[in-house]
Amino acid sequence: MPAEFPTQQPGLNYLTEGGQETEIMYKYGFELPHFAMFPSLDNPQAMAELRAMYGRYLDTAARHGFGVIMGGLDYRASPDWASLLGYSRDSLAEMQLRAIDFLREMAEPYESQVPAIMYAGIIGPRGDAYETNQTITAEEAEEYHGEQIATLARANVDLVEAMTFNGVPEVIGLARAAAHAGLPLSVSFTLDAASQRLASGPTLKDAIETIDAQTGDERPTFYGINCSHPLEFMPAIEPGEWFERVRVLRPNAAMMDKISLCTLGHLESGDPAQLGELMGGLARQHPHIDMWGGCCGTWETHLDDIARNVAAARAVAV
Repeated sequence: MPAEFPTQQPGLNYLTEGGQETEIMYKYGFELPHFAMFPSLDNPQAMAELRAMYGRYLDTAARHGFGVIMGGLDYRASPDWASLLGYSRDSLAEMQLRAIDFLREMAEPYESQVPAIMYAGIIGPRGDAYETNQTITAEEAEEYHGEQIATLARANVDLVEAMTFNGVPEVIGLARAAAHAGLPLSVSFTLDAASQRLASGPTLKDAIETIDAQTGDERPTFYGINCSHPLEFMPAIEPGEWFERVRVLRPNAAMMDKISLCTLGHLESGDPAQLGELMGGLARQHPHIDMWGGCCGTWETHLDDIARNVAAARAVAV
């Protein structure tokens, strides 16, 4: 059974980080081989920029009275990706622990400034997030992701935050691994812009209902949507109890092919004001959602617009 994660509390919303990979690449010129952030821990110049980025994010949360879910750096910190980057399994585990230590270091000065601080380890899919990875079974996924999750358990994170997943069997295995480690799990899906479905085929509704049915007591704690613009994922929202399981939204800054957003060579920031308005509208329509943030192309400007609009929507609701 997974450990408990705090349920929604009246008046409390959480802010996550934005798209720190695209920001550090395209605003500050640092290369991220295989889109991996954790090697930056050994780059003093990159870490100076990351500290400033996280400081601006935390300042934004404090300004709007949001709690924070501190995550980042370890999206690619799983065995296959680490092997491509030249890390042994022992050195990978060390980098994971350092990544969580960095989050604690950044958040500590804000303990009296924000209403809540939660620490998350980030997990990405074994393969490419934007292509189907149908060869991985639930059993293989449980073993593969279990290694990263075991290290996150050592780091005493509050949440495992899986992002940009698109395959149901992989999430089933991931959910079992998290449950066996006793860690709460959030799973965020990315949707194909044209079909508003997962790249592997199912609708968001079908994916969530299938995973819940096949994992039972080991099911994810909640779900989310990330790496899609609201105008891309809003058509996938169908009425029903299943959507009550969706608790976090982390949109892209712009409506654009997802691979392009990561390979443009510049930061595509879209329209932050429009993004904030769209998220505020979703806050009014779906009061159960309490975790907000960003993905590719977003930074503190987007987070500020999102937090301001969500706070205004919730104030009206009260």
